[in-house]
Amino acid sequence: MREASKDIIRLEHIVQAIERIKRYTLGKRFDDLVKDDMMYYAVVKNIEIIGEAANLLTNEFKSEHPDTQWKLITGMRNYIVHEYFQVDNTVIWDVIQNDLPQLENQVTNYLKEF
Repeated sequence: MREASKDIIRLEHIVQAIERIKRYTLGKRFDDLVKDDMMYYAVVKNIEIIGEAANLLTNEFKSEHPDTQWKLITGMRNYIVHEYFQVDNTVIWDVIQNDLPQLENQVTNYLKEF
């Protein structure tokens, strides 16, 4: 059972994972990500963590915050975990460049509500 009291912890996990991804990719380009297996898998693992933390948020919290695309976030986690052999590197790079900044902003604002 998901507990509302743990929503804040899950949100903090999301922010921490985003911060790690930002640190790993700071000053890097797409080619750097593809060529560096360690960086690539560190980034992918943290995207998994974001998806799992989002999945563990209470349904109440997620429905109170519909601006965040929770289903896409958890879907990305499932895709990476179950279809790891088909993951498109350009999709990972797009998530880093375009999706994570918005998610970080949203989650940071949610944490201020607590």
